[in-house]
Amino acid sequence: MKWKVIIADDEFIIREGIRSSIDWDRLNMQVVGEAEDGEEALELALREQVNILIVDLSMPIMDGLTLISKLRDQLPGCKVIIITGHDEFDYAKRAIKLSVDDYILKPVNPGQLREVLSGVSRKLDVESTNEKILDMASKQLDKNVSLLRERFCLEWIEGDVSEDEIAGQLAFLQMPERLPDMVGIVRWPEQSKGKAFMSEKDRQLLLFAIENVIDELIEETSDAEDYVHFRDQTGMIVVLVWGSEDTAMGARITEACEKYLELAVLVSFQLNEGNANLPELYTAAKTMVNREARMSDFVRKAREMIEQRYSDPELTLEYVADELGVSSVYLSRIFKQESGQSFIGMLTHVRTTMAIRLLVGTKLTMHEIAEKTGYDSQHYFSTSFKKVVGMPPNLYRKSFLEG
Repeated sequence: MKWKVIIADDEFIIREGIRSSIDWDRLNMQVVGEAEDGEEALELALREQVNILIVDLSMPIMDGLTLISKLRDQLPGCKVIIITGHDEFDYAKRAIKLSVDDYILKPVNPGQLREVLSGVSRKLDVESTNEKILDMASKQLDKNVSLLRERFCLEWIEGDVSEDEIAGQLAFLQMPERLPDMVGIVRWPEQSKGKAFMSEKDRQLLLFAIENVIDELIEETSDAEDYVHFRDQTGMIVVLVWGSEDTAMGARITEACEKYLELAVLVSFQLNEGNANLPELYTAAKTMVNREARMSDFVRKAREMIEQRYSDPELTLEYVADELGVSSVYLSRIFKQESGQSFIGMLTHVRTTMAIRLLVGTKLTMHEIAEKTGYDSQHYFSTSFKKVVGMPPNLYRKSFLEG
């Protein structure tokens, strides 16, 4: 590709002299047009997307300074060489402030012009090479961005990066520049449906299959702004989600793995409630999923029922116990023993957490929020909320809105 050149001067003899005195092919250049005033030169430069403009400062209709100023706004990559006389040198200084690349004094000396054009050609060659390198680097980054994200997030959950490094990496990797809204852990068993996974190949195929399930579920059923999943140092799958607080995501991953892979996985998602850092959220999710690994099936099912059906006012300890086929006394004792929290305590926590989301993220009335979080009445909702949070829900919303 040859560099495109325009010669702009109101005197035909000067334009002709410049055109005929240079071996343009040798400089890898091509004169694509001439102009006798600034307005014509600007129109021609923009139409041809020229690389070099040789311009006289004193031209009719639009002078050289105005032309250069407009060209800098509309075609910033164009190189500008001005032609000026000794008596216009102060004028030329103003042009230099507009970042012209070089100047030539009248009368134009062909040897000097050739030297100036050679220097400009070298600049364009360097810029073109750098642009290609940047383009290749950008394509390479796009190709490997998933791997780079995973490596950074692995360091992040381990607490091995500073606040400044976190901000810089999030921006560089085009991720939301804040803590994720949910942190999940997916743990798989050493065997499923009575069949042990004996080889490392089986293990890796299993992991890839679970990760595909996670991708499909988040992309198809979630309003997530962004997400990333990777494997931690112990090999468990970590999922970071921005822009969604879909607490049922874990249950859907469990159900999908059971349905499509015939595999029982354990999943725990922790919501970012604004008072923890990422390593703490990760540790909490991992602790929960490890605790679940030791849970009996009916305790795990009871917890899933809470997470999925907290909005049902009929969801009680007795109701769940009856559905699971155990006594309420036994369920109450085993639930607290294995989960570390009472059934009522966990149900209240889930309902309160979701109520807070609705209070600060929607304009729903107190009555509507009470209904959506499983309370029979607004009064009961307000009493329960105040007991947990320390203030009534309407005051909580007002405090939040007032900062």
